[in-house]
Amino acid sequence: MTLRRREIRTAVSVALCLMGLLAVQAGAQTPDQPVPSPDDSISEVPKLVEVEPTTEDTDIATRLTRILDATGWFEDPEVRVDEGVVFLNGRVADAQHKEWAGRLAGNTKDVVAVVNRIEIEESSMWDLSPAWNELRRLAAAAVREIPLVILGLLLMAATLWATKWSVRSASALFDRRFDSQLLSNVAARVVAVPVFLFGLYLVLRVSGLSRLATTVIGGTGVLAIVIGFAFRDIAENFLASVFISIQRPFGRGDLIEVAGYKGYVQSVNIRSTLLMTLEGNHVQIPNATIFKDTITNFTANPNARLDFAVGIGYDDSIATAQSVALAVMHEHPAVINDPEPLVLVESLGAATVNLRIYVWVDISRYSQAKVRSSLIRLTKRAFEQAGISMPDEAREVVFPSGVPVSMVDSEPHRRPEPREQPPPATDEDETLAHSAEGDLASEADEIEQQARRSRAPEAGQDLLD
Repeated sequence: MTLRRREIRTAVSVALCLMGLLAVQAGAQTPDQPVPSPDDSISEVPKLVEVEPTTEDTDIATRLTRILDATGWFEDPEVRVDEGVVFLNGRVADAQHKEWAGRLAGNTKDVVAVVNRIEIEESSMWDLSPAWNELRRLAAAAVREIPLVILGLLLMAATLWATKWSVRSASALFDRRFDSQLLSNVAARVVAVPVFLFGLYLVLRVSGLSRLATTVIGGTGVLAIVIGFAFRDIAENFLASVFISIQRPFGRGDLIEVAGYKGYVQSVNIRSTLLMTLEGNHVQIPNATIFKDTITNFTANPNARLDFAVGIGYDDSIATAQSVALAVMHEHPAVINDPEPLVLVESLGAATVNLRIYVWVDISRYSQAKVRSSLIRLTKRAFEQAGISMPDEAREVVFPSGVPVSMVDSEPHRRPEPREQPPPATDEDETLAHSAEGDLASEADEIEQQARRSRAPEAGQDLLD
């Protein structure tokens, strides 16, 4: 009798298991539910829930009901056990909680099968609990990170102080070694860059951003390359300004000619060099162009040579003309006697013997154009006083229609008229500097005064200071 009862009970259990499996499969086909909040994390289901050895269905139901109530996940949980088959009822907001309850009941001692009829409640579209849960999680994480943030801020302050101190120390060291202030500043900042990067790396590591710290350190070189290509012209001009400040091919106020422009140097910044031309115009030339182009510095050597040509007649003595011109050069105060002036025969022209006169002038004091004008004027006057002619070049005149010519024999023969005497010299002719020529002084002071009154086209530190 007992054996038959056991067989009947086993058959009923198998049937109930099949029904439970069908119910579980039907529940698995329900729509997907939202992912549970991290605060409602589901713990692992125990492999076996111990009950009294003489387990009854009511004991199993009571034990499981208490466990479901203790979780707080389920609304109106109901557990019924019949012949070892557990029937679960109630409502829950999360599909994972429903699955957890089924696993819990299945792991309970003397449970043959589980029929999970717990319903999943669909959340309302106005339910803001997931958002509040996320905010609470973020707030809790922020509170946990506050000590690290404070430590990171302290390290950042220490990094900035160390960077500033390294810049000052390196500047004090390089100022004694380099004459260029720009080079000293650049070298000091190059020394400070590793200090700042190391401090930034420590700040990121302490803040828990180890991967970002590695990326920052590794990407610094790549970033430098990218910036170098993107700002190639700017970087080229900057490096050229560094070399110009080191080599000093010119100084402020020097008269130079570069890239087809001639003028007085006003300033040099990290991008360009500012010139004021002899016409009073500001010209900005990129430093890269100046560094790569040919520079003519007219002020580096204050002595400059100028020359001009003069033609005398074939009937005049060349030696006499040379002596007269040389005397004029020696007497002129703007002409330097060392190197000595020269009066050389340049060529034989159509109607004149062409002489070229070479003299040296101190252009830091005198203007080349003014001195040349004065020397030409005084040389012409000296030739006239010495009776040396300066004829015009012979020219051939063609008359297409011809010119009628008549011979007159009855007129007496005329004697050639004597050479016209030069007009008497005036005070203006004898002066070294004509009123139209000014005082022969260099235009550098005038250009400098105009530069002080004019507006600088570009601001920035002058590297020539």
